[in-house]
Amino acid sequence: MNQSKQKRPAITVSSYDLERLEGLLLRQRAGAPQEGAGLRSELDRARIVEPAEMPHDVVTMNSTVRFAEEGGDREFERTLSYPHEMEGGEGRISVLAPVGSALLGLSVGQRMDWEVPGGRTVQVRVLGVIHRPERTGGGRG
Repeated sequence: MNQSKQKRPAITVSSYDLERLEGLLLRQRAGAPQEGAGLRSELDRARIVEPAEMPHDVVTMNSTVRFAEEGGDREFERTLSYPHEMEGGEGRISVLAPVGSALLGLSVGQRMDWEVPGGRTVQVRVLGVIHRPERTGGGRG
């Protein structure tokens, strides 16, 4: 059954991630500004919290997240990364990729519709946040 687009779920982004991502978008504007359009849209609607206040089940930058594309049997485990960290990017997904922007700020159990190249819409569901740098004192990479 093909569902119509649902309302986008609430998302939470840390002030630290916001600062770094805003810088990324400023640099992106000079190169390929359309690559950052999805991310810009997500940041504009995000609830911003201090890193110490970030709930433990929310996808942040450099989190390793387990997610599934609904309507299929495939699950993925990827680390949400900045574009400059993508070289040799096995197991990584760029925050500028449509699904990367869609995952940022989601919490476990949330779903989000996202239009992928070609006009097709997929629904992504977060199954778990496997590792998050803030939990171990990292996250500034």
